[in-house]
Amino acid sequence: MGSEKTSQRWVALARDTNETKIQLALNLDGGEFPADTDSRLLASVAEGHASQSSKSQTISVNTGIGFLDHMLHALAKHSGWSLALACKGDLHIDDHHTAEDCCLALGYAFASALGSASGLARFGSAYAPLDEALSRAVVDLSNRPYSVVELGLRRERIGDLSCEMIPHCLQSFAQAARVTLHVDCLRGENDHHRAESAFKALAVAIRQATTRIPGKEGEVPSTKGTLSV
Repeated sequence: MGSEKTSQRWVALARDTNETKIQLALNLDGGEFPADTDSRLLASVAEGHASQSSKSQTISVNTGIGFLDHMLHALAKHSGWSLALACKGDLHIDDHHTAEDCCLALGYAFASALGSASGLARFGSAYAPLDEALSRAVVDLSNRPYSVVELGLRRERIGDLSCEMIPHCLQSFAQAARVTLHVDCLRGENDHHRAESAFKALAVAIRQATTRIPGKEGEVPSTKGTLSV
């Protein structure tokens, strides 16, 4: 028997509103982007501080909010994704629409690229430290959007990103990705470290949950027999 060809888990999309204009390409397994990725997005891949390219991944994030770029870069890197994301948002108002919409777009792209959870681990959990900070993340590819995020941030802002938006970004991702996630920072004195360890823990948990399980191809990881309803 020949083995089935592994399907590509990738997507390219645009999300345009009166508040933000977003272009995004995502490959959950790293490597190249879809053929229909906007050429302007590909041309900007090498630009910006949140850019990185290796033999297994290409990452470029430019939201206009430096700390958000940093967090999404870490999320992509440790999830094993290739990710290109560019956003032009109404930052003259504040950071809310840009941060929220980028994470909604990313969540929707994740769900679109993932497709069915058949044959996948479904659950993932991880701890990630950053110096004195330690965070835990638990993920379920449940198709039931839910999130509990407790980061204990004390500052008003980190760079140009308001701290109230950091848990909201994770909540927005969970909503659009249709996943259940619990993310907690367990300890830490530095809010930059607390936030970054949380995104890294989430990345490792997502990578675990989306892992294909050999021999389980086509099997739905649920006693209900479906995760579609």
